[in-house]
Amino acid sequence: MSKKKYLIDLFSGCGGLSFGFEQAGFECVIGVDIEQSALDTFSHNHKHAKALNLDLSQEESITTIVNEIGNKKIDLIVAGPPCQGFSLTGKRNEHDIRNKLFYSVFKLAEKIKPKYIVIENVPGIKTLYGGKARNAIINEFNKLGYSVSEKLVYAPDYGVPQIRRRMFFVGILNGDVFEFPQATNSPDNYVTCEQAIGDLPSLEYSLGQDISDYTKQPSSEYQKMMRQKSNKLLNHTGTKHTDLVINVIKQVPEGGNHKDLPDGVGNSRKFNEAWTRYHSQKPSKTIDTGHRNHFHYRWNRIPTARENARLQSFPDHFEFKGNKTQQYRQIGNAVPPLLGYVIGKKILELDNQ
Repeated sequence: MSKKKYLIDLFSGCGGLSFGFEQAGFECVIGVDIEQSALDTFSHNHKHAKALNLDLSQEESITTIVNEIGNKKIDLIVAGPPCQGFSLTGKRNEHDIRNKLFYSVFKLAEKIKPKYIVIENVPGIKTLYGGKARNAIINEFNKLGYSVSEKLVYAPDYGVPQIRRRMFFVGILNGDVFEFPQATNSPDNYVTCEQAIGDLPSLEYSLGQDISDYTKQPSSEYQKMMRQKSNKLLNHTGTKHTDLVINVIKQVPEGGNHKDLPDGVGNSRKFNEAWTRYHSQKPSKTIDTGHRNHFHYRWNRIPTARENARLQSFPDHFEFKGNKTQQYRQIGNAVPPLLGYVIGKKILELDNQ
């Protein structure tokens, strides 16, 4: 690569998407979000970037970003606008103001004209409300002169040990049509939960500490990859469960959920994802912002923040700030860095042709 390629991360959260793009070869110069604990994590792991706490629904926020950029040429905007109005897990509301926050991406793009724009969102954005949001996004790309490609990306196809589907839009200014990277994995070699987190301490007799030591050698290529640049184990602390909760978890078979419990057991939670135990030989269920419905495939507890981060493809040296609830929320809201990495690599290949 002849010169450094710079990006801005809008609705950055803790910075999973931009972190993946950085691993591919980009450099993030600004991250923007409205959640301070997420920005604290972003700053800690993007030490060369400026973290801005801004409300992107406000016009003056765009002006602030432009002023921060100064004369630097920005090659790429990445963005994961809030998706509550489109999500299958929340109350869908066509008129939710958060559904329109993606317009801020194009307001900034109109002013700084990056060559590339990458927008990520939930699968529901494509079809809900008759596809209005998806069509509006495509129209904004076209109005500004961007060719646009879209794809529903399945995370296990790219080595992420988690069942996660995300919609990606990639726009190129006055240029080629982006072709999404070929899958690196198939169902017969998806990275499993055990391959992802099997080397981490069980916490069977202790809740652990914020900074601790590894107690096992890595036993898979994925574990080796996650442990690069890391000498200490971070964010791997357990949660104290009541005896009643532990007793219910014990009765859930590997890969099972509340439907596998005896009558009268676990009645406090009966919705779809309740009392779900991961399967050691499969990718995990989708990591969400809550953390009390999924359980370790072997140990009778919820996964730690570090285990969830591993399942999201965050390397172990990526440290999460804030209290435990904030950490879980940051991880659940994040885009798996591996997805940012494979898309970033493809963009750089195209740029260097």
